[in-house]
Amino acid sequence: MVIQVKQEDEVCFLRCTGRFVAGIDPEYLRVKRDEIKQLNCKKVLADFSQVSQVGSVGIGFIVRVTSPRNLGGRFILVGPEPHVREVFDVTHVSTVIPLGADISSGLAALCDENLAAEVRKK
Repeated sequence: MVIQVKQEDEVCFLRCTGRFVAGIDPEYLRVKRDEIKQLNCKKVLADFSQVSQVGSVGIGFIVRVTSPRNLGGRFILVGPEPHVREVFDVTHVSTVIPLGADISSGLAALCDENLAAEVRKK
């Protein structure tokens, strides 16, 4: 698992690649969470298009980094492959965290309150 963190304007982009499952160094995940928190972004987009597998470690990480939502910000996860999306659906995470098809629709949802509500329904 590799997590690249980049800020552009008011959006924090997380580009996640690989397998997001047990066995990932917890210190690596803590450092990445801290890096995201230090950017103090109110809008976070997590690109999961290159994540081949997700387990409880990945779900836990995503839930922990959604704190911008608790502070009046927005978070969206985009591009999950069907089997990765299924994990988010089965665990009901997708009922709490909006999932988008791709980066452009995710960015649009982050910037438009009405569109964000529509993405959350899908």
